[in-house]
Amino acid sequence: MPNPWTDIPLADYEGHMSAPQVRQLGALSDLFAEAIALRHPASIAVLGVAGGNGLERIDAKAVRRVLGLDLNPLYLDAVRQRYPDLPGLELHCIDLAEETVHIEPVQLVHAALVFEHAGVARALESATSLVAAGGALSVVLQLPGDAGQEVGRGGFASIQKLASHFSLIDPAALRASLEERSFQLIYETRKALPAAKEFWMGIFLRQ
Repeated sequence: MPNPWTDIPLADYEGHMSAPQVRQLGALSDLFAEAIALRHPASIAVLGVAGGNGLERIDAKAVRRVLGLDLNPLYLDAVRQRYPDLPGLELHCIDLAEETVHIEPVQLVHAALVFEHAGVARALESATSLVAAGGALSVVLQLPGDAGQEVGRGGFASIQKLASHFSLIDPAALRASLEERSFQLIYETRKALPAAKEFWMGIFLRQ
């Protein structure tokens, strides 16, 4: 079965995520900026980069390498056009649910709303393999909100294709899985969203 992400226009995704009843795009950008400020990485990988939301928060004077991974090549084209001056920009078209990543590790890997769509099997292996020794993995998960509203209704019909491909991830279960891989939780925070939803972000240090 084709992955629904390949059929969703970037304008629909960003419009949905910015809609007043969703308001997730700005929240995700803020959490990414918080992770950068806490870790001060010189190299960053963003899993599920989409159109590059939050990349403008990167200090080009402090970061020498930026990776963006996504399964939709049109999304990556948009990132290339929007952020031509990002240092050491590398864009990789890959389905994290199906493919294994073989890329030189970085100091910070950021995965926001990735495991809900890609699962925690192969995607988690790829995420951890990208973290350099002493580096960190920052993960943003969506916490439960109103019943039946895991994928919010922002007025874009194409987004509803994702509903059957979205499963909430328990932060405690993720923490246990990462501890088995020698990643220690060093920071966590929450950010409120509409419809009684919340984002949870945890930053895990590679031991």
